[in-house]
Amino acid sequence: MGSKNKLKRFKENETFHNVYQPTREELLNNSYDKKGHWREKVFNNNNPIVLELGCGKGEYTVSLAERNPNINYIGIDIKGARFWRGAKTAIEENLYNVAFIRTQIELVEYVFGENEVDEIWITFPDPQIKYKRTKHRMTNLAFIERYRKILKANGIMHLKTDSEFMHGYTLGLLHGVGYEVIYANHNVYKLEGSPKEVTDIQTFYESQYLEQDKAITYIRFKIN
Repeated sequence: MGSKNKLKRFKENETFHNVYQPTREELLNNSYDKKGHWREKVFNNNNPIVLELGCGKGEYTVSLAERNPNINYIGIDIKGARFWRGAKTAIEENLYNVAFIRTQIELVEYVFGENEVDEIWITFPDPQIKYKRTKHRMTNLAFIERYRKILKANGIMHLKTDSEFMHGYTLGLLHGVGYEVIYANHNVYKLEGSPKEVTDIQTFYESQYLEQDKAITYIRFKIN
């Protein structure tokens, strides 16, 4: 994507009613007025809130919102030029249960209040395979603790990935600390029993992985 195109998308994001871009300072200073108030200040309802972390182009966020109008969906990514597409699609399709936040995932506990979130999806994260990159894996214990702070009691987490390494690493970590693994599948398109929301929605990159015959894995778990 050219720099001019990125700048155009950044400017357009500023005009979208469903895009929120808190500064790092207001988050760390605990002065962000949406924290703890997303339902009433953004969605004007009391419906459940579901996050997609590292949402990319926002395809999963928008597709879930289309299927579940009584649930509020929020895609989070630091790359606003990517989720521009999802935000624009949501506006074009009059989906009022969709929002996007431009921020770093490690700040998520400053964006939402305690027990404010019902579910979290992590879709195709960078597996950060090198050992020195362990601290950046989105399912390491430090990140899990951040999610635990904002999830309601018995809140559900989902991990969908093409990385066998990420799948195995996460399963091992969950079992090691005693968190509940509700369901796990190491090849959702070839093994029976996969949830429909896992197989019915495919991102752009997921379609490419499938063309390469890469297995797509999935874990549903609790961290309370």
